Amino acid sequence: MGLETFLHNLHFDIDKASPPDREVDWEDAPLVYKLYRGLPVVPLSSEVPLALEGQEEPAKPDLRRIGHFLWYVFGLTQFCQSVFPLDSTEQAADLMQSYRRFAPSGGALYPNELYVYLKMEDLPAGVYHYDVAHHRLVLLREGNFDSYIAKALGNRCDMSACFGTVFVSTMFWKNFFKYHNFAYRLQGLDAGVVIGQLLEVAKRFGFASGVYFQFLDRAINHLLGLSELEESVYAVIPLSVEPTIWSANGRDIDRTVSASELCRELTEIRHDHYVRSRRDIEYPMLTKMNEASMLESTRSFRQIKEKERVNGETQSVALPHMKRLSYDFADVCRKRYSADMDFVLGKVSQQQLAALLKEATASFSYRNDLDAAHKKHDSRVSLYGCLHNAEGIPDGAYHYDSDAHALQQIHPGDHRLRLQYGMSLDNVNLFQVPLCLHVAGDKDHFITAFGYRGYRIQQMEAGMLVQRLLLAASAIGMGGHPLLGFDVNVCDEIYKMEPQGKTSLIQIPIGPYRPRPWLRGSLRS
Repeated sequence: MGLETFLHNLHFDIDKASPPDREVDWEDAPLVYKLYRGLPVVPLSSEVPLALEGQEEPAKPDLRRIGHFLWYVFGLTQFCQSVFPLDSTEQAADLMQSYRRFAPSGGALYPNELYVYLKMEDLPAGVYHYDVAHHRLVLLREGNFDSYIAKALGNRCDMSACFGTVFVSTMFWKNFFKYHNFAYRLQGLDAGVVIGQLLEVAKRFGFASGVYFQFLDRAINHLLGLSELEESVYAVIPLSVEPTIWSANGRDIDRTVSASELCRELTEIRHDHYVRSRRDIEYPMLTKMNEASMLESTRSFRQIKEKERVNGETQSVALPHMKRLSYDFADVCRKRYSADMDFVLGKVSQQQLAALLKEATASFSYRNDLDAAHKKHDSRVSLYGCLHNAEGIPDGAYHYDSDAHALQQIHPGDHRLRLQYGMSLDNVNLFQVPLCLHVAGDKDHFITAFGYRGYRIQQMEAGMLVQRLLLAASAIGMGGHPLLGFDVNVCDEIYKMEPQGKTSLIQIPIGPYRPRPWLRGSLRS
């Protein structure tokens, strides 16, 4: 299968993306976290603060603070047991156990891993893996790598002013075993959700941050000692509390650096790690996509040119002016709930809807290497929604104009039946959901600008916006459930996206809910 056909099926014809007769071997499922063996470890403080508001002024962090930061980004926060009937005619039930984190993941499988490069007084400088299972750091490579990482980023960041750098990677097998090739779409979205959570946590800790989607892949993977047939870095995020040069162009961009040239600066490392699975199954389409997405030279780095807006004649509904939500971030993270059959239909006020949309889009603004610096840019992903039972707003499909803080009506009427028929699984009753939102983006998935790397960049940006939506929904007392099992063609038709060259990337029902019966145990101190 060609790569273009693969991406088309992944998005518009998901039944063709994976074999229809495959069976999931749950007995051979991998762990949801990576475990290194035989390496030096640094325990992190388990006395995690239960509130993050009112933190001290930004200061160079110590190991204790870094431990708290990593836990709020990606640490294990809950152990859950849920009971599901196997069949309506049977008395037996299936017990499902899972470890949860503040960032959601498709099937709670968490295909991503976090690595950190740290330079602090109470810790040897070097590259570490965040061992989620034990809440500790595992030393992979000791030393100062400012120059190496700066070159891998095309000299677009002053690494000497950064106390650390986070690398978000994807382990292909961790959700391929369940979702097969469809895992490729999930992995980009999951990485984006983690990045969205990281950026929000960084704000609470007073850390300045920026996301680099473009870097020399092989050089960064070489630094971390990753096998590219198994795992690859998707994003690089420097952290600072000092004034730092963040540039999308680079101070030394004329000095071209190649990945092969940079890799020769460091010796190769290979560390033993444990994933639990015993069967060795290949995933050729995922590794082909990863190979095709890699950047071999800093000369390949690009920026996105802004497109002109196309505004048609549409009926607009102005939303109430709202200030940004003020909420206890830690409490909202704890209360975030992925409702499925737990939604309960209720009326949504204009104030709630306005607060949800404004907070999600306002918090989405972030520093990155796709946009020219010091300019306000339109977001590359946007929000659409099918509304029902929203106070003072006629049922219909709308586009949210964040600049005008208004809803532009596209297609009047109640679209819940079409949306329900478009779902591949009946795991959410959309007739009980007042807000069915969709994150949308360019139909070419940025491939024109970035080649095949553009697809995963778009998925990550969509995931980042999804996490902002989920946090905002939790802040106003509602639940949200990101879904990929929906017919994109149906949604694109409802929103009349074809003339705009847009497509629906992910579906997020949001509304009031009644918590399901399950046993939950907190994993915090």
